[in-house]
Amino acid sequence: MKLIVARHTGVTPLPADLEPSGAELDAIEAEMPVVLAEVELLDALIAQLDRTPSEFDARRIRRARNRVLDARRDLANRAAGLTESGDAA
Repeated sequence: MKLIVARHTGVTPLPADLEPSGAELDAIEAEMPVVLAEVELLDALIAQLDRTPSEFDARRIRRARNRVLDARRDLANRAAGLTESGDAA
């Protein structure tokens, strides 16, 4: 059996280190509360897919949506605080 493989080099060379930089890791860490809140919301939505939503399900989804909004607000405020110079225009 013959193997068919590409015999040419790649068009774009891969960088030597494929690890994320420190700035990228800091950005991921800053966004992690938003990601976790969104995962929690998805869990709540998926849990009620196969059954009729109860009052408990509605409350769980509402709280998860509020956590997502809070996390996004906190992230936006943190980002605005970093870019703001503090000088009056």
